[in-house]
Amino acid sequence: MLFIFTNKSLITNISCTVRLVQRNFICSIANRSTVEASLVSVFTRRPICLESPELQELSPKLTPEVVESVLKSLRNWRLAQVFFNWASKQLGYSHTCYTYNAMAAILSSARQNAPLRDLAVSLSKSPCIWTPGALGYFLRCLGSQGLVEEANSLFDHVKTSRLCALNSYSYNCLLEVFAKSGNVSMLECRLNEMRSSSCPVDKHALTPALQCYCNARKFDKALMVFNDLIDKGWVDQHILGILVLSYSKCGKVDMAFELIEWAEKNLKVNLNQKTACVLIHGFVRECRVDKALELYDKTINLGFLPDISVYDVLIGGLCRDRELGKAVLLYKNMQQFGILPDVRIITQLLVCITEERDMIQLLEDISMNLNAGKRMQLYSSVLTGLVNDNNVDKAYHLLKAVIESGLNGSSRDKISSTIEQPGTSCFQTVIDGLCNIGKLDMALDLFQAMDKSGSKRNTLLFNNLIHCLSNADRLKECFDLLNEMKRSEFKPTHFTFNCILGCLCRRMDVEGALDLLREMRGCGHDPWIKHYTLLVKKLCEVGKASESYKFLSEMTKEGFLPDLIAFAATIDGFINVNELDRGLKLFREICERGYCPDVVTYNTIIKGLCKAKRTAEAEDIWDEILGKGLVPSVATYNLLIDGWCKDGNINKAVQYFSRMIEEEQEASVITYTILVDGLCNAGKPDEALNLWSEMERKGCKPNRIAYMALIHGLCKCQKPDVALIYLERMEDNEMVPETYVYKSLVDAFAFSSNTAMANEILKKMAKRCTASISR
Repeated sequence: MLFIFTNKSLITNISCTVRLVQRNFICSIANRSTVEASLVSVFTRRPICLESPELQELSPKLTPEVVESVLKSLRNWRLAQVFFNWASKQLGYSHTCYTYNAMAAILSSARQNAPLRDLAVSLSKSPCIWTPGALGYFLRCLGSQGLVEEANSLFDHVKTSRLCALNSYSYNCLLEVFAKSGNVSMLECRLNEMRSSSCPVDKHALTPALQCYCNARKFDKALMVFNDLIDKGWVDQHILGILVLSYSKCGKVDMAFELIEWAEKNLKVNLNQKTACVLIHGFVRECRVDKALELYDKTINLGFLPDISVYDVLIGGLCRDRELGKAVLLYKNMQQFGILPDVRIITQLLVCITEERDMIQLLEDISMNLNAGKRMQLYSSVLTGLVNDNNVDKAYHLLKAVIESGLNGSSRDKISSTIEQPGTSCFQTVIDGLCNIGKLDMALDLFQAMDKSGSKRNTLLFNNLIHCLSNADRLKECFDLLNEMKRSEFKPTHFTFNCILGCLCRRMDVEGALDLLREMRGCGHDPWIKHYTLLVKKLCEVGKASESYKFLSEMTKEGFLPDLIAFAATIDGFINVNELDRGLKLFREICERGYCPDVVTYNTIIKGLCKAKRTAEAEDIWDEILGKGLVPSVATYNLLIDGWCKDGNINKAVQYFSRMIEEEQEASVITYTILVDGLCNAGKPDEALNLWSEMERKGCKPNRIAYMALIHGLCKCQKPDVALIYLERMEDNEMVPETYVYKSLVDAFAFSSNTAMANEILKKMAKRCTASISR
């Protein structure tokens, strides 16, 4: 009994101890979870205060497990980096290889190379101990981002500082990094190091070596490694796939296929399904559909079921090679395997089919088991695919065939007309496609066919057709559609009317435009500014400013207020036909109506006044500009400077130039050219040359017109020697002067009795003229 009692006491003591350990462990986990939650809360709160009392309280509770867990909980790499760096600085805490790996995983996933590189560099100063597995993980993170040098340096650091007991796994991970980048020299160096240190070079070392040589396109060395793997019986699907895929990527399709067959026969190793699919895509890309089909047959014989992407690429390749029979056979194979073709495959087949009945038959086969709604979606998608692939004609003929015959999934011998007809979206897709390539007759034909098929038209279709017809200047058909629209349930929109208005305006049909404007007013639609402004400008371009003015007046009577741009164009038209006073009158009229002319409109008036030698009145307009708080543009200054120069008042011109500089307006090459010409005409060649120097000093590069103005002006001032210098500069800049420039030089040299130079210039002029004629 005593023995039994003693045993019971022992059992009781053990049970109490176990419960105590379990309680302490659970409490430890609970405490750790609380610390982790608190840290995550602090570091996801904005703004983060690293000196907060809360963080100071949590700092002593840091452990590698806590840090690793918090890092994995922070979704943002920047927050993770802030937390990692903060933890690094806490008293009594040091990162372990696992926390470094957690941080590396976050940075590599976020593709943050610079921070990941910095993390690797920081390890060279860290005494952190690494396990072979942890080191391999970190190296792979570096390799995934192409940080090969960093991975190599870290490996050397860990090796020399003895922070890790390196083994074959560590080396293999480093070899994988080299393999991805194709760095043969580093890989061979480490392989030699492994052999000299008696580290086994096994299958896991030779596989990245094979990959490295393949990526570096060193197939002779890759074959040596592959043969080594064969001798040791290590070749599997993965290893075979590496070499075969590399051959395919380099366009060596025959070698890849020979290797597949050789491995199948001699090694009893077949490709896996994924590799086979990738190879089929690669073979087709290299225009070797024959080998792709052979490989497809092999996958079927191996019991693999290729996915739809394989059929897509194979049928696409066959259609491209115009092998329709094989493409259809492959399509039937899909059906046998229960794989439904997508729109892309159907579209590729339809593009190759020339007979409309065959197209209908194909669609009939595909849509046999679809309900009406799904069938319409299919038709619409196929037509969209054809249009998007620039096969609009094919889409047109297919749709016409569908309309005329109908589709019936239950009929195999003849096409039935009892089924539903294509919907509006089908017509809209094809009509839009035809309009975009300018085949408007075909588009109109389809539009008229909509009634026969019972498909409903819509406003968008009417508008799109009218828009394209108006752009093609087919006005009669535009009005035919407009009238048809009025007779139907659809009301013409502002877009409808404005498309036709644009056509009328481009034709300069004033009466037609006014008639349409009256109709638009009745419907409550406003004309687009760009259209009636275009009409005004075109009328003014041919000297019909009066008609332009009448058109704007009629517009106003109809209740439309023309835009200022149209009035400005008419004013400019009056000025161009020397009817300045009518232009000024219109300008005053629009001001009285409440229009606020802009600087461009004022510039038009100033241009007209200066052209008519009424520069003093132009100056009054200048004062008006300033009085209304507008800022004169460079063009305004140029007009007035030119006006005063042509009036012979060079002092006024210089005054406006000085004013321009004071107002910090940047003078253009036009400004300088005008003033240089004016100064020369006023007999002030030295001032003209000073201004030219100022222009060059300010970085304003003289153009051909500027050079010609200066040379011509200097000749008029009897300075042919100086003018000749600028002619040579002009020619050095590959600028060819007009004939009058040479004549000015000849006259100037002749006037100064320098016959030799005059003859020299004449020869140069003759040479230039001959060269110009030969071109």
